[in-house]
Amino acid sequence: MQKLKRGDEVIVIAGRDKGKRGEIIRVLPKENRIFVKGVNLCKKHVKPNPSLNESGGIVEREASINISNVKIWNAMIGRGDRVGIKAFEAGKKVRIFKSNGERVDQ
Repeated sequence: MQKLKRGDEVIVIAGRDKGKRGEIIRVLPKENRIFVKGVNLCKKHVKPNPSLNESGGIVEREASINISNVKIWNAMIGRGDRVGIKAFEAGKKVRIFKSNGERVDQ
């Protein structure tokens, strides 16, 4: 089970964008990297593509960051938190916040 999933709100704890919050757009579990909306923006030069009716130019988009540089946002305590996994008797696993033991997925 993954500790961070698409749609989770995270806060950046290291790097150039330290302190920024955003939603996870994409997760690359094998590379331990994620894409966060509005964080780690880079400029990419794009050629025009007439078949797709796209204009060229300089596009600003998100680049990936390492999973270790973010914490999941815990709205109850108002700061970043670590994620743990708890298994129940029926074999079902759920994600919990380490600080207060509440479930991440409500």
